[in-house]
Amino acid sequence: MSEETKKIELGGEGLYDARKLGVPKMLVLGVQHTFAMFGATVLVPILTGISVSTALLFAGIGTLLFHLLTKGKVPAFLGSSFAFLGGYAAVAPLGADGTPSEMLPYAAGGIVVSGLIYVILSDLIKVFGVRKIMRFFPPVVTGPIIISIGLILAPSAITNCQSNWLLAFIALAVIVVCNIWGKGMVKILPILIGIVVSYIAALFMGEVDFTAIQQADWFGLAIHTGSMAKFSVSACITIAPIALATMMEHIGDIAAISATCERPYLSDPGLHRTLLGDGLATSLAGFFGAPANTTYGENTGVLALTKVYDPRVMRIAACFAILLSFFPKIGAAIQTVPSAIIGGISFVLYGMISSVGVRNVVENQVDFTKSRNLIIAAVILVSALGFNSVGGITVPLGASYSFTLSGLAIAAIVGILLNAILPGNDYEFGTDLKGDTAVNFEV
Repeated sequence: MSEETKKIELGGEGLYDARKLGVPKMLVLGVQHTFAMFGATVLVPILTGISVSTALLFAGIGTLLFHLLTKGKVPAFLGSSFAFLGGYAAVAPLGADGTPSEMLPYAAGGIVVSGLIYVILSDLIKVFGVRKIMRFFPPVVTGPIIISIGLILAPSAITNCQSNWLLAFIALAVIVVCNIWGKGMVKILPILIGIVVSYIAALFMGEVDFTAIQQADWFGLAIHTGSMAKFSVSACITIAPIALATMMEHIGDIAAISATCERPYLSDPGLHRTLLGDGLATSLAGFFGAPANTTYGENTGVLALTKVYDPRVMRIAACFAILLSFFPKIGAAIQTVPSAIIGGISFVLYGMISSVGVRNVVENQVDFTKSRNLIIAAVILVSALGFNSVGGITVPLGASYSFTLSGLAIAAIVGILLNAILPGNDYEFGTDLKGDTAVNFEV
């Protein structure tokens, strides 16, 4: 083994080909990403009445489809989107006793249409070129948006930690120790090790509830014909406009992954391909009654922490998600991980996302001596955090329907508009991440 390979394995540099580690280690890395996405992915179906197994199945299938359409280049995992919760609440609210609404299939129809809106924008980008589109998304816009993603997620980490601060501290401490002082695989598996160690501690503390495992079946089908999409104009009008906001979030997520991995994924394979992958994955999920998909910040945090950037690892995680969807008892076992442990892990992951945003601004040498840049960044940050704290803005659609713009969506829209209106927009897309070398990207 060469010294260069050894250095990469120890986490000194980014690892873009995990096959150097061998199949067993790649599988373990995939499991780590599965744990990172699991909590949020299953929470959306729990809040909406959708089958958890269906959500896991199409998170996995959607991720594989995304990788197929993006030439297997982007290390992204697609899980259940929280942005559409308001749409579900409007079209198919849960019953008072938590029973799923009979309108869920119509909400799923709205999800199908939402995904198709992604496809339309993807075609527009392909026709007009990514350079013209990305002029509206310079680092002064995408950087603060990425920072906001992590900061918006931060309160949920604290909320989870509050259930048991000792467990949260154990998880956090193990991650820090493994990542800073660990060697070899220990250094690039801090999250998985943190979960195992803190889970053992939780067992001794009596903090693990095995009820869900006892009630779950060993095997079950993840597709239910009664939940498949049905279409109504009112449901589509209510849910589909949310896609305009989530597309802004998608661009921020891909920019975050690009900055983390130091690869220009917005150009290669191209924003049109990532939008197409996300959109078709969402439409496919909706057709079978699963939640809308979105690129997951939790997994981007894992990338930043471990420096293992190989998309193959994400595809392994996707296969694990598909496998879990057919074995409810295994999924239930993962659900027994106390929320405090998830909080301790999120402490690092969510902070990593915001740190990537700061890095994006610094490495692209955004000049904050310019008033326009200060104003854009300030308005984005305040809009994202401020509107998020009050539940966003509800936009009425006629007398009976409305949809809610999240704080992040509002921040993205306002930031894009300010960047387009204020004079001095001299950003030219087509330089590398550090902004000092011209690169000819083909789209």
